[in-house]
Amino acid sequence: MKPVVAIIGRPNVGKSSLFNYLIGERKSIVEDTPGVTRDRVYGQTNWRGKKFTLIDTGGIESEGNDTINLQMKMQAEIAIDLADVILFITDVKEGVTSNDYEIAQMLRKSKKKVILVCNKVDDFKKYENDIYEFYNLGLGSPCPISAANCKGIGDLLDKIYENIPENSEDDEDSRIKVAVIGKPNVGKSSLINKILGENRLIVSDVAGTTRDAIDSDFDNKYGKYTFIDTAGIRKHNKIQENIEKYSIIRTSLAIERSDVCIIMLDANDGVTEQDTKIAGEAKEAGKGVIICVNKWDEYDKQNGTLENYTKDVYEKLAYLSYAPILFISAKTGQRVDKLFNLINAVYNSNNLRINTSTLNELLQEAIAMVQPPTDKGRRLKVLYMTQVATKPPTFAIFVNSKKLFHFSYQRYIVNKLRSEFDFTGTPIKILIREREDKNND
Repeated sequence: MKPVVAIIGRPNVGKSSLFNYLIGERKSIVEDTPGVTRDRVYGQTNWRGKKFTLIDTGGIESEGNDTINLQMKMQAEIAIDLADVILFITDVKEGVTSNDYEIAQMLRKSKKKVILVCNKVDDFKKYENDIYEFYNLGLGSPCPISAANCKGIGDLLDKIYENIPENSEDDEDSRIKVAVIGKPNVGKSSLINKILGENRLIVSDVAGTTRDAIDSDFDNKYGKYTFIDTAGIRKHNKIQENIEKYSIIRTSLAIERSDVCIIMLDANDGVTEQDTKIAGEAKEAGKGVIICVNKWDEYDKQNGTLENYTKDVYEKLAYLSYAPILFISAKTGQRVDKLFNLINAVYNSNNLRINTSTLNELLQEAIAMVQPPTDKGRRLKVLYMTQVATKPPTFAIFVNSKKLFHFSYQRYIVNKLRSEFDFTGTPIKILIREREDKNND
């Protein structure tokens, strides 16, 4: 799993500016999903070959005990628990405040690695003497930066690099990592307990280090798996405030570590807004997806109920139309055994690689069946296609004009890929590359 770096500090010291800058440097393949928004409390980046996860937090204020302040402090505490390294952001222009001292004391108690950052140092010479004041926080030498002006960021990233552990890429033992995700009380833990309690051959429970999740290794005749449970925040259950934001942090980290995501729905609730957000995270992350409708034993059924329910799920999760749906009862074990073949199929689809010659034969067939669109007398020419990545399967398509390659024709090509090859449960990403046609008249 990737190391975790949490950004902590009081309000208005520039935490989000730094977070956005670091995430903005990420070089990855991104697909815009209409209707899916992402709560940006975390993100992925890397420096000098080391990948790590960043967590942004709201400002910590010592004054006031209202609900919002309590939740912001709770968010920061969770981020500290999750983190391998903490960036403590301060404001050089305001100097050291009483709030900074309180945060510093909290961080020292955490026993985590802390990098003290002095932000808003627009002119290093001008603020050189002011920086010395921050040694009083007892957290070592301050690292001066200006997030707004992108100054000192390289030195800060070097410090992060020196302090984060090496990427431990989840046991290179061919285990399929399965994140069980969904809103609270939907039956995530019940499903894992049913699997571990009744079907196990070899099981070892492994604490999820600082991730506040439980990883359970499980072997059976179908293969080797690690199930990642994203259920409740055990350390903070005495706080009764709404913890949806913090479950999103945990769920996001679990999705990032996984190969396949099982999205649990409650049959009695149907697809809720929270379900669409969680499902959108898995889609955006490019993971293989299985939709599990739990508590199906409790649902009042009539003729056609299964078909109508399936249609309703696909309508509300239209961007996951490729994901298989399984109706289960984690409580009774109904159809739980069918999960393993689905997990294997979705994992294989997400890792599927197709050779270039086969792809271009398919492409030529598709073009012959449906001619590419034209605009103002100019026709789109689809020249070439090749696969550039797996997890998820990603294809670069070379065309004479990006503008002419309308979304509808892209969707047509993707549908042809799905009809020809087994892409069960996996998104397909398309990269459009513009290249001049040498044979163009």
